Amino acid sequence: MYNELYNAWQFEIDNVEIGNLSLDFYSRLSDYITCLRDKNTQDNKKTVNSVLLAHELTHVNCMVQELLFTRYNKLINNIDNEKKLPVGALSFEERKIFSPFLSFVKEYQLFKKNLLDGSILKIDNSKPQKRVILRVLKDVPALMGADMKSYGPFLLEDIVSLPLENAELLEKQGLGKVVELII
Repeated sequence: MYNELYNAWQFEIDNVEIGNLSLDFYSRLSDYITCLRDKNTQDNKKTVNSVLLAHELTHVNCMVQELLFTRYNKLINNIDNEKKLPVGALSFEERKIFSPFLSFVKEYQLFKKNLLDGSILKIDNSKPQKRVILRVLKDVPALMGADMKSYGPFLLEDIVSLPLENAELLEKQGLGKVVELII
């Protein structure tokens, strides 16, 4: 695992584009770090093996921190520059982390486009909007409500209060089930 981590770290340092990681890269890396720590605590601290394990663990920690920092910055730069995110290069954890963020970016870009086109919906705040209680049936990324407030992200089996228009749309898409109407 050390060599795989080293190669991933070296690629990220040397290249502008984001490198490919296997879906289970961080999971295996976590197991590797745990194994190093366990072996180090079991050994007598004065043995050569213990000193080498401690040294390896220090190097691994430094590489992991720099790898994560570099990949994070590359992902943010891709999003800032409106480049397509290289989803195939991401690990399972990175995909999960960036999925709601990408939804936000898409919604915000749509908002910006609509604003510049002069097609932003005007909200009449003089009358209260109808709200409903919704049971979430599938994970839902963050969304912009009909009342122009941000909602979510929501996880399976969450119970949420949303504007009627949004709840109806989520129900129509099979992502939620309306439980109760609030006025």
